[in-house]
Amino acid sequence: MEEEISFIIESTEESMSKSLEFLKKEFTNIRAGKASPAMLGSIVVEYYGTPTPLNQMANVNAPDGRTIVVQPYEKSSLQNIEHSIMVANLGFNPMNNGEALIINVPPLTEERRRELAKMAKAASEEAKILIRNARKEANSDTKKLENASEDLKANTEIDIQKITDDYIKKVDAMFSQKEQEIMTV
Repeated sequence: MEEEISFIIESTEESMSKSLEFLKKEFTNIRAGKASPAMLGSIVVEYYGTPTPLNQMANVNAPDGRTIVVQPYEKSSLQNIEHSIMVANLGFNPMNNGEALIINVPPLTEERRRELAKMAKAASEEAKILIRNARKEANSDTKKLENASEDLKANTEIDIQKITDDYIKKVDAMFSQKEQEIMTV
């Protein structure tokens, strides 16, 4: 019985932990004013007829806080990379110097900062939903335990709620940190 309960709690924590990983990944895609190679992490380039992630066909780095440099491994793919960045509609206008693409990251306007903060809020709400779904699933698994006493089931649900509250607090902390990062000029 103890094994089943500890399995339910462990799998719930694992699921909630994945929700935090999801949120971290979402926050990486929301830029906060400083140039970062992660800003181009979602770019997929048509490469010999195959959709290929940008980081597999070019070196992407940020030499300073306002510039991203994309250095393709093959110069012939420079046009395709430039096209993919334009089509991704990230608000970037890459400059092609024949060797590499240089992207000047414009400073964020107040309106754009608010928009990004809303995107961060939406991502954190989505993570909270995933956490609550994990709690719901764990509680339903607990209720299905046949050989457990009602007290044991109730205590397990209390433990699951504590874990849920902890993860919700972590999401809130991550959001407020990201929001502060976005709103800081």
